[in-house]
Amino acid sequence: MILTLTPNPSLDLTYELDELARGEVQRAGSMSVEAGGKGINVSRNLIANGAASRAVAPVGGPSGEQFLSLLEGADIDLVRVPVEEPVRTNVSVVEDGGVVTKINASGPRLSGVELDRVLEETTSAAQGAAWLAACGSLTREAPAGFYARVVSVGREAGCQVALDSSGPPMQAALAEKPDLIKPNLEELSEIAGRKLDTFGDVLEAAKEVRAGGVDIVLVSLGADGAVLLDEEGALHADTPPFVPRSTVGAGDSLLGGFLFAARDPAWDRESALKEAVAWGAAAARLPGSRGPTPEDLDRAAVKLYTDLNLERKLKGEAPR
Repeated sequence: MILTLTPNPSLDLTYELDELARGEVQRAGSMSVEAGGKGINVSRNLIANGAASRAVAPVGGPSGEQFLSLLEGADIDLVRVPVEEPVRTNVSVVEDGGVVTKINASGPRLSGVELDRVLEETTSAAQGAAWLAACGSLTREAPAGFYARVVSVGREAGCQVALDSSGPPMQAALAEKPDLIKPNLEELSEIAGRKLDTFGDVLEAAKEVRAGGVDIVLVSLGADGAVLLDEEGALHADTPPFVPRSTVGAGDSLLGGFLFAARDPAWDRESALKEAVAWGAAAARLPGSRGPTPEDLDRAAVKLYTDLNLERKLKGEAPR
């Protein structure tokens, strides 16, 4: 079983337009609203593809009730931590060609007691899990060291711990040496403290992270696919170019695909990276933050490379 923790879940409202015209009144071609948050997305995608997953999330307020109603039918085993303030609402505007303008709310303020309760429920749910994936931003005024505490909780429960976050919470958690981190290009640049323009830059930054004690660095690179660095070296995988419909949540699908493969005790790095990129690419072809089902996956389209062209410039697009 794979456990996910989403400390700052959301209602994800997505509008699709031909082209966003700033300062003008426009009518959306379509609109969707989904219960979201990175860990929720990962769990939903895993379950849709036949893997067991449980999700922990703090939920409160009227928007929290809508959040729960939207999860009905998704078969997610949700450990709801009741809190006082409401679930946030995020808005994405997706233009033709997959260009996304995203406005993320900060989320509720959780008291120290509520944050402790989130950790307690995570500790309990983590017993027997293969992986604990801690995903997304923290709520307003939450201490930056919260994810560091989560890594310790997962380790004490005997889980492998994957982390997908950014900023000070990610930096603080690196000191606790999670088993895996999944940054995108911008997030890895932030960790490294410099701009990353080439595959060589990405590989060097990932090596620095591994030198700090992280076993696996999985970097989502948008149209350039993904790079995996572990003790055996570097791998790169991508798919033929395509025009994405929406990249919202595609990075969550990529992480979900990797964990789907890695939940098997006999998993191998090549299959896990190919699975990850297949899931991420499939998600980018779907509307909103919807993740792939088995029918959406095209594993045969994923190409794997053991020799990275270190001088190759990155396209710098949003993660698929």
